[in-house]
Amino acid sequence: MNCPSCGAPMRLQADKDYLVCDYCGTMHFPDPNADGVRVLDVVALESCPVCKVPLVHAAVNGERILYCNRCRGILVEMEVFVAILDELRSRQPGTEFSVRQPDWNDLKRHINCPRCGAEMETHPYGGPGNVIIDSCEHCSMNWLDYSELQRIVRAPDRRYPTEETSTEG
Repeated sequence: MNCPSCGAPMRLQADKDYLVCDYCGTMHFPDPNADGVRVLDVVALESCPVCKVPLVHAAVNGERILYCNRCRGILVEMEVFVAILDELRSRQPGTEFSVRQPDWNDLKRHINCPRCGAEMETHPYGGPGNVIIDSCEHCSMNWLDYSELQRIVRAPDRRYPTEETSTEG
């Protein structure tokens, strides 16, 4: 991408969700798309495990991920995935979620990890949302198909009694 101020090439800042122009110092923060992903449009080394097109650097809630512009899938480190979920769920005003069963045929899918090439484990996500995700334990990466992140964020979560609430009654 070229700088909107001076036209010079812009550079992706390491671990940031913006680009910077080394010539004039302008910082560019792309607007998040409808999925809440700030697409930085800098091509990554990894390719989409579904579409086989190069992934691009992107960010969700300030956390860096890799994103497929074609199928809108997300490749995210497991630790970053947890941080994104915690932050997005904390800002979720309520549940606007209708419970639906996952597509159990998704368990038959076999995709390879974009990082190491090993076959990813396809399994139901252990939290709310009724989604099936793909994980690479070797690389600590998760692949989420389009809308799965939002389904997890919007799903009602089980609330377990805390020590304070269990002794009140």
